[in-house]
Amino acid sequence: MTKSGICACHSEEVHEAVVKSLRDSMPAEEEILHAAELFKAFADATRLRILTTLMKGEICVCDIADVLGMTQSAISHQLRLLKNAHLIRARREGKTVFYALADSHVMAILACATEHIRE
Repeated sequence: MTKSGICACHSEEVHEAVVKSLRDSMPAEEEILHAAELFKAFADATRLRILTTLMKGEICVCDIADVLGMTQSAISHQLRLLKNAHLIRARREGKTVFYALADSHVMAILACATEHIRE
């Protein structure tokens, strides 16, 4: 074990079968880049607060702003980023736009993150 606590190989032997199996199972580069963009969208405290609020159900911008103590303009900017990342969806009813999580995958990601940090 090294000083950093990470185990290191003690030989230069490459395990070809293991390496080939791992390379073959890697997602395509485009998928990796999309995943990185997805995690960037999650990497902001305000966006996480918005997503957590939306876990309770569909809600309009003015209510999100009131819950989070922010301006509607600031919330709208973050909602645009979340929508572009396909993490939320919007539904218009008259002049009011309601936002919700895009699908159950977003809910699962948020639930897993919450569970992980509480361990």
